[in-house]
Amino acid sequence: MPPAAVVVLATGVGLALHVGKLPPAVPALTQDWGLTLVQAGFLLSLVQFAGMVAGLAIGVSADGIGLRRSMLTGLTILTSASVLGGFATSYAVLLALRALEGVGLLMAAVPAPGLLRRVVPGHQVTRVLGVWGAYIPFGTGLAFLIGPWVIQHGTWALWWWLLAALTAAALVAVRVVVPPDPPRPAVAAGVADTAPAAAGVAATGAWARVRRTVGSVGPWMGALAFGVYAAQWMAVIGFLPTVYVQAGWTGAVGAVLTSVVPWVNVVGNVVAGILLHRGWRLAGVLGMGFAGQTLGAFLAFATVTEGAPVARFAGAVIFSMVGGLVPGALFAAAPFFAPDERTISTTVGMVQQLSSTGQVIGPPVVAALASAAGGFHLTWVACLVCAATGAALSLVLDHRTRPHT
Repeated sequence: MPPAAVVVLATGVGLALHVGKLPPAVPALTQDWGLTLVQAGFLLSLVQFAGMVAGLAIGVSADGIGLRRSMLTGLTILTSASVLGGFATSYAVLLALRALEGVGLLMAAVPAPGLLRRVVPGHQVTRVLGVWGAYIPFGTGLAFLIGPWVIQHGTWALWWWLLAALTAAALVAVRVVVPPDPPRPAVAAGVADTAPAAAGVAATGAWARVRRTVGSVGPWMGALAFGVYAAQWMAVIGFLPTVYVQAGWTGAVGAVLTSVVPWVNVVGNVVAGILLHRGWRLAGVLGMGFAGQTLGAFLAFATVTEGAPVARFAGAVIFSMVGGLVPGALFAAAPFFAPDERTISTTVGMVQQLSSTGQVIGPPVVAALASAAGGFHLTWVACLVCAATGAALSLVLDHRTRPHT
């Protein structure tokens, strides 16, 4: 694999550590600030707020300003917000900085599939994009494993600063290893008096990409399918450390168990890319993923398994591992349901926007459901609704990508 691809994939893991850094800190923040369950839900989800309101716009921006340039800008914002977050002394300030982190995350993550297509040989693209789909679970698993130890022996603020240092290192690596963006025509020509005209053309091109993407069925189906997947993922995985603490699984045991669950999602992501590469239909891969999420959530949360901790842990593993087929398949297929080559990042931005919407909505809804029901035992019902919706969307999406797969 080319070094530039390795750097992009490793950067994705660094980004995901910031997504997953909050759940291990929830018990400490609850103790320090007296957070409610719903407040914790908003802290978990607000890192995705920027994606919910501006995913498509940032996708268009990445296509326009350059993929590498967008990633560097995002890493700069994320690093700065994480440094400042370590100094936060109130819930409102940390909430606002989590939203700012979301801007940086989005600007760094959206251009990654396009960058990978640029630096990876054509015959490896599908498999590498499937691996890229695993960046969130892999990084989240690392956060669940390392975060509790850092917070126990230091503070949650130290955890924030360590991850800021990590993304600062990623920024340097991207700048040094990833090839620069191709020069824009006006800049390459060096003709100053054509700059206004070039800006107008760029704006027109950006608007054309938006219209073409939003006016196509494929991006909508892919984005909605990712949205209902992500709503479940962020809600279940985000509250897993809290659920395990309530069950008495604390310390090293709790850290290992919570980290295993997102890690096995990597298996599903990678397998999805392999299956599609071997000719499996998109609907089949997505259908298995959504079915696995439903079964796993039932085993992990339903009342019937309340006295069976092994069954509950197995359910969480099934939810994550089999459910991992969904993001892996959608990332791998994104270039094929994008309207054309020039709208791939715009399409990924749209997918990210609906994914972020799901992640913003999911945790507070599940937290409110748990508060009303007196526990998390009805979480599987919310997952069932999301999975059934996703399975229906996958049938339409499969039809839209059929000529390319």
